[in-house]
Amino acid sequence: MPFKYHRKCAVSCGPVLLAAVIATIPWTVIAKDRATDNSRPRLVLQITVDALRGDLPKRYAHVLGDGGFRYLMDEGIDYTNAHYRHANTETIVGHASLATGSVPAAHGMVGNVWFDREQGRLTYNIEDANYHLLTAGADVDKKTEIDPTQKAAKVDGRSPAAILSSTFSDELTVHYGGQSKIFAVSVKDRGAVSMAGHAGKAFWFSKSSGEFVTSTYYYQQYPDWVTAWNKRKPAAAYAGKAWELLHPPARYLFGDADDRAYETDFPGFGRTFPHAYGEVGDKYLTTRLTLGPAGDELTLDFAKTLLDKEQLGQDAVPDYLAISFSSTDYVGHIFGASSLESEDNIAHLDRTLADLFAYIDSKVGLKNTLIVLSADHGQPEVPGHLHERGIEDSHYFDTKTLDRTPAIAALKKKFGIGEELIKNFSQPYLYLDYRLIRDKGLEQAAVEQAVAEELMKFDGVAAAVSSSALRSASLPDTLLNRSILRNFHSKRSGDIYLVFEPNVFINDFDGLTVASTHGSPWRYDTFVPVMFAGAGLKPESVSRPVTPYDIAPTLAARLGIKPPSAAIGNPLPEILGD
Repeated sequence: MPFKYHRKCAVSCGPVLLAAVIATIPWTVIAKDRATDNSRPRLVLQITVDALRGDLPKRYAHVLGDGGFRYLMDEGIDYTNAHYRHANTETIVGHASLATGSVPAAHGMVGNVWFDREQGRLTYNIEDANYHLLTAGADVDKKTEIDPTQKAAKVDGRSPAAILSSTFSDELTVHYGGQSKIFAVSVKDRGAVSMAGHAGKAFWFSKSSGEFVTSTYYYQQYPDWVTAWNKRKPAAAYAGKAWELLHPPARYLFGDADDRAYETDFPGFGRTFPHAYGEVGDKYLTTRLTLGPAGDELTLDFAKTLLDKEQLGQDAVPDYLAISFSSTDYVGHIFGASSLESEDNIAHLDRTLADLFAYIDSKVGLKNTLIVLSADHGQPEVPGHLHERGIEDSHYFDTKTLDRTPAIAALKKKFGIGEELIKNFSQPYLYLDYRLIRDKGLEQAAVEQAVAEELMKFDGVAAAVSSSALRSASLPDTLLNRSILRNFHSKRSGDIYLVFEPNVFINDFDGLTVASTHGSPWRYDTFVPVMFAGAGLKPESVSRPVTPYDIAPTLAARLGIKPPSAAIGNPLPEILGD
C-alpha cells in the first residue's frame, strides 16, 4: 500500500508540527532501555555516490589514500556483486530504491521525469507547488542548468510527496516517536529529498544562488547555522581557482590521455587539466563546481556543519544522516568513466570520504556509527573510448527520429493519423497521444503494440514493450521483461518502454551534447558498490549476489525496527552478526 501522510495535516500542519505531535507519545522509557544496548549505533550514515559503478574504487585503487575507500574495503564488509534489478537506472529511481528498499513499481519514482496526463505536461519527480523554496531566486536557472530533468520542473517547490512508500528514515522516526534526528544533504535536490524521506529534513545546493537551500515542506525559516553557512559564501571562494590533478600524471592509468575529442567541451571548463571554475560574476561558476570535485567538497563542508550544529549521534536514540555526493555522475556525463577526469575525481572523492570519516570519528566515534555506502546506478563507457579499444558497434541513438521515420509514417497512415503520434519521449518511456487515438476511435492497446513492433525494427533498439502488455502480464518471462515490469507504475509509466542495445546511448541533454549517459538495464548501469563499516563490523569481502534493495531492510533489522512499507530486499546476515 502507498505510504502517505493525511494530506490535510501535511498541507496545513506541515512535517514540523506532525513530528511534534508524534513526539508527544511517551517513548522515553524505551529510549532509556535502548541506551543499555551497545549493538545499536548512535548514528546511521548513509552515503550515496551518484553513478559510482561498482568496479571504479578498485579500478582506481592506485590513486587512493588511507582512510577513505580503503577504510570501507579493508575494515568493513564489501559486497562485490551488487546489482539493481529494475530497468531504468536513473538518479531518482536509484535513490528512492535505496531509501525504500523497493523497486520503482512500488515506490513510484519511475524516472527523473514522467508525463502527467492529468496536467498534460512533464513532471519533475519531486516538484510540489505546495512547498516553495525558502530562498528567493534559488530555483533552477533554465539558461545555465545542464541537467535536462531539472529543467522539466514547472514550479520551484520541492517535497517527497510523490514517493509512495515509507523510507528507512521514516521508519526510524516512527519507531522512536520523533526523537531520531533525520537529515539528508546533496548537490541534487532529488538526491537529498528522497533520502530524507517524508519525515526528515533535506538540504541541497542551488546553482542559482550558490547556497544550500530547502523548501517550506521542511522549515518556515532557516536554522541560524544554515544562514551563517550560506553567508560565508563557500562556493564563491572557488572563483579564480581550478580543478587540478591531485597526483603527478604518471601515477594515473589515463595520465597520458587527458584530451579526447569525444569528451564534452563545456564552456570555459575545457577538456584538459586544469579545469577553470571561472570568476566572480560568471553565470556558469556554480555549474562548473558541480562538474568536478568542488561539488562534493561543498557538500562535505555543509554536512560536517550540520552534524556538529544539530548534535547528531550524541545520545542513545539513533540519528540518521544521508549524504549524496553528485560529482561522479556529472564527471561521467561530461568525460566518461574511462578518463583522466574520472580517475582524478575518484582520488578527490577518496580524500573527501577520509575527511568525513575522520570528522565522524571525532564527533561520534566510528564504533558508534553504522556506515553504508552505495550508488544510485552505475555508468557506461563512452562510445569513443570503446572505439579506441576496438569495440566498433557502440554509438549514439537519435531519438528525434522516432516519430519521423518511414516506418512510423506508414503506421500513422494505416491508422489515419496525420499528426504526431508520439506526444513525448522521456527516457525510457514513449507517451502516445491519447486524445488523438481516442478521437480516431482506435484501440489503445492495438496502437501501442503496433508502434512497439515498428520500434523493434530500429537499429539499436533491444526491446519496445507496451504498457498494455505489462498490465496483462502477456510477456515472455525473461530477465529483461522482469526488470521492465519492476519499473512499471500504471499511473506514471509511459505507453511503451524503450530499451536500447548494450553500448547504444542517448547523448543529447536538452541541446548539450554529452559524452556518456546511463539509464539502461545492462550490467554496467546496474552494478554498484555496497559497503558497510563501523559499529563493530568485522572485515569481510562477500561475492554472492545482493541488491541495493537489501540496504534499507538491513538497516532496519540492525536497529530492531520494522522495514519500509514496500521493501522487497532481505537483511544481510553479515551486518546482523549472523
